[in-house]
Amino acid sequence: MVNLPGEVLAPERQPGAPLLVTALLPPEIQAWADALRTAHFPPERNRLRAHVTLFHALPPSVEAELIQLLKDLTHNPPPQAQIVGLLKLGKGTALRIESPDMVECHAEIAERMHGLLTRQDAQPPRLHVTIQNKVTSQEARALQAQLGPTLEPRPFRFRGFGLYAWEDGLWRPIKDLHFNR
Repeated sequence: MVNLPGEVLAPERQPGAPLLVTALLPPEIQAWADALRTAHFPPERNRLRAHVTLFHALPPSVEAELIQLLKDLTHNPPPQAQIVGLLKLGKGTALRIESPDMVECHAEIAERMHGLLTRQDAQPPRLHVTIQNKVTSQEARALQAQLGPTLEPRPFRFRGFGLYAWEDGLWRPIKDLHFNR
């Protein structure tokens, strides 16, 4: 589940809710990133667990095709990745991830969804996990100065893909699809 405990969705799925696709983190990276997010994200704005968003707003009409495409991609080995440092977001901070394999997965999905993508989703992704957002520039720089020198590369493999419907700032889980190991 990507929503934090206590965040409640309506019982019924909202019609027309855009679809989001994430790259699923392994449990140890997920727990570490969640702890950083809890410590540094403004609590009143933090409604989601740490996540790597691949697509922000796909039309709900492609759900069945998208599930099949994600399923097909999971027949490949889990993509290698590495947290390589911080990404400065202006008024926030993220963990920067390098993963040519996941970028290639994004490209394959984007090619199949061509003509249906927002401008943001059509561009190659800057893979990251946001751990701080919507703070002052000074707060962001302070966290970057604190974490930057201590952050060491962390290699991992993505577990799979998460598919969600975006509903008023919360994400309704639709399906997790895991890579073959």
